[in-house]
Amino acid sequence: MRIILFTGKGGVGKTTTAAATALKCAENGYKTLIISTDPAHSLSDALDIQLEPEPKPVSPNLWCMEFDVYYSMKKYWGNMREMMKAIFKFQGVKNVVAEELSVLPGMEEGAAFLWIEKFYREKTYDVIVIDSAPTGETLTLLSLPQVTKSWLTKAFPGQKFAIKTLGKVVRKATGIPVDKGYDEMQELFDKLETIQQAFLNPEICSIRIVANPERMVVQESKRAYSYLQLYGYNVDAVVVNRILPDVESELFGEYIEKQKEYLQEIEESFAPLFIRKVPHQGKEVFGMELLKKIGDTIYGDTDPTAVYHLEKPLKVIDTETGYIVKLKIPFIKEKDFELNKFGDELIIDLKNRRKSVFLPKFANYMKMASFSYESPWLTIELVRE
Repeated sequence: MRIILFTGKGGVGKTTTAAATALKCAENGYKTLIISTDPAHSLSDALDIQLEPEPKPVSPNLWCMEFDVYYSMKKYWGNMREMMKAIFKFQGVKNVVAEELSVLPGMEEGAAFLWIEKFYREKTYDVIVIDSAPTGETLTLLSLPQVTKSWLTKAFPGQKFAIKTLGKVVRKATGIPVDKGYDEMQELFDKLETIQQAFLNPEICSIRIVANPERMVVQESKRAYSYLQLYGYNVDAVVVNRILPDVESELFGEYIEKQKEYLQEIEESFAPLFIRKVPHQGKEVFGMELLKKIGDTIYGDTDPTAVYHLEKPLKVIDTETGYIVKLKIPFIKEKDFELNKFGDELIIDLKNRRKSVFLPKFANYMKMASFSYESPWLTIELVRE
């Protein structure tokens, strides 16, 4: 089974790219599900079909569903929320506050995760394509198991036995299944961890970044790439969307020239990833026919479920004084270059070329003690200030 997750800055065309990929997978004979975890509900618009919070067949080998947080929370979290409210009320917390506290951090993302775990466990589909929310929400989704387990440990430190024992009393007196709710909570966390391990397995899951040739989009894409690599997720492709044709234009002339620069930056920054370019369609993109055209543009005769690239270009090693960061940067040919650090960003100046690389956020609070380069690895020593 393959899981393909698309991420990127809001508005770059993730939904279009994900839908085109899912359609291409289905046409290649794979039983395919595309699921949107973006609350914006743009998947229905892209397909020009009204979707539901359960899988709906829309064409041969293709099922689609649009995540509905209320439907999913009711389906997966109802009993647990009742347990949480009961425990908080028993501890003297007022009703309204107990209601608020009973909503676990990341519950919306968690419900989406549980859908994916269900389909993964049941092996219902050959391919699951995920149209995710913008980059920040995607990173939240992928780190959810650790966040929620940490929250549970802090909320109920060492109280498992007490909750189980007290829960039986509460259930007899009030009918609220506190003890069963706690078991359900633990089971949900186990499911979250199971699917996270699937996401971390590059043979199962590929993450693909969608970008536009624009400054802010390129910067966020590079930052997302660094973080995903740091957390152990395999990014195997970049889809550059909405590229304007190289024509003379009084209105768009300057934009087209800058676009060329950003396309070169993308090629250098993400090489040797599978980089595909999608020209601007000149109109709104929706409907199966146009999505098929885009899917053919992206993948051609290749298999969209293939693992296009498998590598870790970022390594972080603990030291007594800080960290050693190793970055794979193959485009530096000469030894004569300058390296500067500003916050979490590294700026590499090589003759008339400049490249920026984003480090993990902890680098903000560290200084660069030294660096060395032995092709293709740039090694940087960061120490605590």
